[in-house]
Amino acid sequence: MSPQTSSFRLEKDSMGERQIPSEAYYGIQTLRALENFPISGLPPLPTYVDAGILIKKATAIANGELGCIPKDISAAIVQAADEILEGHLRDQFVVDIYQAGAGTSHHMNLNEVLANRALEILGDEKGNYSRVSPNDHVNYGQSTNDVIPTAIRIGSLLALETSLFPALSDLVANLDHKAEEFQDVVRSGRTHLQDAVPVRLGETFRAWAQIIHEHFIRIETASGDLTLLGLGGSAAGTGLNTHPQYRHRVTELLSQFLQKPIQPAPHLMAAMQSMGPFVAVSGALRNLAQDCVKISHDLRLLDSGPKTGFKEIQLPPVQPGSSIMPGKYNPVLAEMTSMVCFQVMGYDTAITFAAQAGQLELNVMMPLIAYDLIHSIEILGHALSALTHHCIAGIEAKPDRSLAYAEGSLALVTALNPHIGYLNAAAIAKESLATGKSLRQLVLEKKLMSEAQLTEVLDLAKMSELPG
Repeated sequence: MSPQTSSFRLEKDSMGERQIPSEAYYGIQTLRALENFPISGLPPLPTYVDAGILIKKATAIANGELGCIPKDISAAIVQAADEILEGHLRDQFVVDIYQAGAGTSHHMNLNEVLANRALEILGDEKGNYSRVSPNDHVNYGQSTNDVIPTAIRIGSLLALETSLFPALSDLVANLDHKAEEFQDVVRSGRTHLQDAVPVRLGETFRAWAQIIHEHFIRIETASGDLTLLGLGGSAAGTGLNTHPQYRHRVTELLSQFLQKPIQPAPHLMAAMQSMGPFVAVSGALRNLAQDCVKISHDLRLLDSGPKTGFKEIQLPPVQPGSSIMPGKYNPVLAEMTSMVCFQVMGYDTAITFAAQAGQLELNVMMPLIAYDLIHSIEILGHALSALTHHCIAGIEAKPDRSLAYAEGSLALVTALNPHIGYLNAAAIAKESLATGKSLRQLVLEKKLMSEAQLTEVLDLAKMSELPG
């Protein structure tokens, strides 16, 4: 049994002995990581911890069933894992996100906390690793090299299901609702930020809903490869020190836990070496982010004003917008969304660089990929949820202002092309801009069209209808 003092216990690893605070559930390898990596102050994401603990629960059950570890130790590890998943001991996962390559430090943090809590459950003292070992029991048949890429997969799947996918569904539904609400509002289209032919405000929102829906499908498709696990490959993909049935049983258990079909990868070595699935999901997130930036900027433009901008819509005021200008409100939800999207794009670049930096049987940059990918999913989900509920849901249209812009747009001359020709239409537009006379007035003065014909051609409602 490890020697204890009132404040510390003594633990030993292959490098020597160290004192560990008695109350700590982590052990000597985690302590060394705390000393070696005082980098960002950022602990592992809770979702990433959940993913690792789910893996350890599944492996403990499988190894207990297969006779690889004693059943009482298996049961104690499983109980410890369930307690952590319920929210206990979360402050014990302490290793900085920038740490030892491949994630060995974080992995041993998981193993040590589970081992020490299992010891308590068995009525023993923390640190008595001859009874329950972080390496020989909690980590039986496993390696950082197959656990961490599996944890990234599971963490990403958890984040998608709990954060991003619900946010995207809500956003599409709210955009579709606004599309119906604003369907009869005609506004001036704008291309190159210059006047263009009229469009429906409702169709503007419906187009955004379609864009987000298509991104949802792309991300969902890309995430399919996350369900193929290299767990069971052990150190290099050969399955060294694992039971022949281990990887199949573990994936069955993880399928039950996640309520999602999880399977062993067709080639364990490939699943451990390639970060391709993470790059694919990250790329799909980046693609979503760039369109969300565009939509956020569109919202800001349409709400600009109130006196000197477009002001064709009103975004809900949610907080005072200035420390010096009274009565000012800013499009803060749209601004926040853009900032989050820029961060996601930056993370995607980092993930791409990290993914190509592996050598031979291992990619040592996985800790960076783990944090950046899961964090991207979660902050994008949270941002879009906030945008939906605090902004999109409360948008109001300004139909009179929109119609005034549409009626005054020189781009209406486009509808005259088939009737008076492009050159005549261009001359009319130029003269209207120079004299201030309306297009209607000039066309009638020059007797280019009859009044009845002109009224029919310049029908804004008809002109702004989508085909089909």
